[in-house]
Amino acid sequence: MRPMETTAGLTFRDATDADVDTLVALVESAYRGEDSRAGWTTEADILEGQRTDPEGVLAVIKSPDSRLLTVERDGQVVACCQLEHRGTHAYFGMFAVSPSLQGGGLGKVIIAEAERIARETWGVTEMHMTVISVREDLIAWYERRGYRRTGQMTPFPYGDERFGLPQREDLQFELLVKKFA
Repeated sequence: MRPMETTAGLTFRDATDADVDTLVALVESAYRGEDSRAGWTTEADILEGQRTDPEGVLAVIKSPDSRLLTVERDGQVVACCQLEHRGTHAYFGMFAVSPSLQGGGLGKVIIAEAERIARETWGVTEMHMTVISVREDLIAWYERRGYRRTGQMTPFPYGDERFGLPQREDLQFELLVKKFA
């Protein structure tokens, strides 16, 4: 995929191996640790430890059914998201916006572009994602973008430190789905 401009002055491109460290740092800063508290997507109160690692990011980059969209503004990486082709639907994940830029509408532009790319590239009719079910504010944001709660839950991988160190015992993932018109 060649880079493409949007009206928001953003450049979307597929991540490369050279982006791994930058993307790990971005995802970590958006969700974990004190830096994440500058934005509203922080998970710092429910999870400590890492959110992702270089191996996980590289696996998404290398997967033939995935794309890790890297979003730049003025030559700086400001966001990313994973798109994975899964038959009739695409999976949306690893969504991160730089904490200092959260709350300004950037996420809306990025998710809309990701949905467009998934529809045009793979002809999918739905986008799926999983969100930690206690993240009511984040789920509400996705609902305003047209995603619906399914009530379908999967367990959080307690004991697997690759996903973080849970600070509470009620974590699980809920499937959210958006059907395209």
